Amino acid sequence: MTLLNKNSNRLSKEKSPYLLQHAHNPVDWFPWSEEAFEKAKRENKPVFLSIGYSTCHWCHVMERESFEDNETAELMNKVFVSIKVDREERPDIDNIYMTVCQMMTGSGGWPLSIIMTPDKKSFFSGTYFPKEGKYGRIGFKELINNINEAWINKRSEIESSADELTNYLQKINSSSGVAIKLNPDIFNIAYNNFETRFDPVNGGFGSSPKFPSPHNLMFLLRYWKRSGDNKALEIVTKTLTEMRKGGIFDQVGFGFHRYSTDRNWLVPHFEKMLYDQALLIIAYSETYQATQNIDFKKTAEEIIQYVLRDMTSPEGGFYSAEDADSESEEGKFYLWTEDELLIILEQDDANLVFKVFNTNPNGNFHEEATGKSSGDNILHLSKPLDELAINLNIDKNNLIQRLESIRLKLLNERENRVHPYKDDKTLTDWNGLMIAALAKAGSIFNNDDYIVAAEKSFSFIEKYLTNKDGKLLHRYRDGDSSITGNIDDYAFLIWGLIELYEATFQANYLIKAVELTNSVLKYFWDETNGGFFFTPAFGEKLLVRTKEIYDGAIPSGNSVMLYNLIRIARMTSVSIYEDYANKLLDYFSDSVQKASSGFSFFLSAFEFMIGPSYEIIVAGDRNNPETQNIINSIKQKFIPSKVLLLKDPTSIEYSPPFEYLNSYDQINSKPAIYICKNFICNLPTTNINEALRLLGVSQ
Repeated sequence: MTLLNKNSNRLSKEKSPYLLQHAHNPVDWFPWSEEAFEKAKRENKPVFLSIGYSTCHWCHVMERESFEDNETAELMNKVFVSIKVDREERPDIDNIYMTVCQMMTGSGGWPLSIIMTPDKKSFFSGTYFPKEGKYGRIGFKELINNINEAWINKRSEIESSADELTNYLQKINSSSGVAIKLNPDIFNIAYNNFETRFDPVNGGFGSSPKFPSPHNLMFLLRYWKRSGDNKALEIVTKTLTEMRKGGIFDQVGFGFHRYSTDRNWLVPHFEKMLYDQALLIIAYSETYQATQNIDFKKTAEEIIQYVLRDMTSPEGGFYSAEDADSESEEGKFYLWTEDELLIILEQDDANLVFKVFNTNPNGNFHEEATGKSSGDNILHLSKPLDELAINLNIDKNNLIQRLESIRLKLLNERENRVHPYKDDKTLTDWNGLMIAALAKAGSIFNNDDYIVAAEKSFSFIEKYLTNKDGKLLHRYRDGDSSITGNIDDYAFLIWGLIELYEATFQANYLIKAVELTNSVLKYFWDETNGGFFFTPAFGEKLLVRTKEIYDGAIPSGNSVMLYNLIRIARMTSVSIYEDYANKLLDYFSDSVQKASSGFSFFLSAFEFMIGPSYEIIVAGDRNNPETQNIINSIKQKFIPSKVLLLKDPTSIEYSPPFEYLNSYDQINSKPAIYICKNFICNLPTTNINEALRLLGVSQ
């Protein structure tokens, strides 16, 4: 059947924004379903699996070139059964076939193009293919014809290759691993790798493209705290400073773009992802704790302003992403010509923008495909505002006020433009990250609005993304909640709940975190070999149950669960959680030892495990200003390897597993601070300065 552009295909019944973008393609698309594979078996056709996401620039390009083209679509419909998958909806499917692509080609990315047998075994993989051959890539039409010829004439070879690849994939995910004992030397090895790749001029690591990867910076902060090596802190502060100055940061509307195409952080890939905002909020907030540099606090608050303004649903859930493209052009929404700026602003303000934000009459933005200047400008800073104020002979505070007034004018003007597409689905895992970020920032900055926003998101998840059995669902959109929750959904939400507890000391958040942790141990743990599977035992049976450990764009579920287990063990005094943490550490130890810098969040959790770490219990009325001063003083300090609990004497008795808190009391009716370090407890104190000394920090 050949579908016409004016018609709808099966994807029109889906909820995924990405699938709906393809609902009027002439390709006879199927969503991931047994119906598609049954058709492939019945008609003896290979399956073309295309995986992408709604804000993926090259996914849009491949759609425009090939999937919207009647001639290419007719060829696809003749040769293949074609399936579309949203990687953000189905990360379980994406994980499997991205691993296949990396095994076959040595690299991966999106759009991900997989060709496989009707029994889901891959025999060819790649990413973007142009309609006709260019960029040194085979054309998609030529590829289809080649695949068709091989399917007809070399079927046995194809099936043998697919079987061999599948067997290897299953083997590496079911192996027991090689348990070695990691020791603190691994921190030095990872640090040396980061230090070697550090760009001392521009910050970040390597040349280009450059990704924020905030969890790498979070590890380096912990390494600095542990070792006292100021170079580690300099790497973090330099990187965060240069990123904030660059075009990767939206200087008008705030928030970070996904990555920089150059080493200077100037030209971004313009999409904005929720997970980047969440992790960067944490990195900037923690760096503020470590340095007390107000600029880092300001940047964290600016990211939050963007998220609460543009990425939050009326019900409190957070949207997933904003596209790089608008009006079919990448970055168009964010770019300015000098002529435009002169129309919008007074002459003096326009001249200030030209100087401060480094515009050029010919533009500083170069088209990715042609390398030619477009006349458009990416606003960015070349120097800190302190330096700019001196160079321009303007008082810094006056400069800040003028720039803020200008920014608001440009923001209001930009609102009239065609906005990039917003992927408005709500994902449990990414919302978990944002809950953690907002709760942590709210605690550090003593801002209740951030904490309330985090609480609203959790209420949204409880209402819309939790089924009647208490199990998590992965995706909500347009009134529809579906897709079984994976390890990231549970791990990231548990992290968020732990942060929410430490922000509010509402016991229900900690109790829920423990309940979800118990579910993770029951449904995701590999009882035979160890480690957490990506999918639960009751999930859809796929080609293989994978285990993710690499900390890529976001930390892996296994890394975050290591962090969660050790914190919950210390908060509940229940040793089974620490036992699982040690098993998890052993299972992945060999992989981490071989490529330590690829597991930065895992190493942060390991650093917590081996200490020095602290258990802090404050006994006092939460409404007492003395108690609040103690708690705020502790939260202001960068003490990453700690858990903080409140025993409020005005509350009812604590229930298991927190009943032990009932034995902690105030001293002479004054709030008391109980501190244990590395399994050794000190006598309680009512003096916050003494407590901070015991915690290794000063007032």
